[in-house]
Amino acid sequence: MPKMKTSRAAAKRFKKTGTGKLIRNKAYKSHILTKKSTKRKRNLRKDVVMDETNAKVMKRILPYL
Repeated sequence: MPKMKTSRAAAKRFKKTGTGKLIRNKAYKSHILTKKSTKRKRNLRKDVVMDETNAKVMKRILPYL
């Protein structure tokens, strides 16, 4: 059986923690930042653990992560 291919788009966006959970960055931080408050922009910097429903799908796309 051939090796599975990793989705390169997903591999650039997610990291795995020590316990095997996936970490993602928050959206809405790329442009139109003038109308967003400083507090909101600061909170968008933080990484978030992905919820389990989406993590199952992403682990199938990222077999070797």
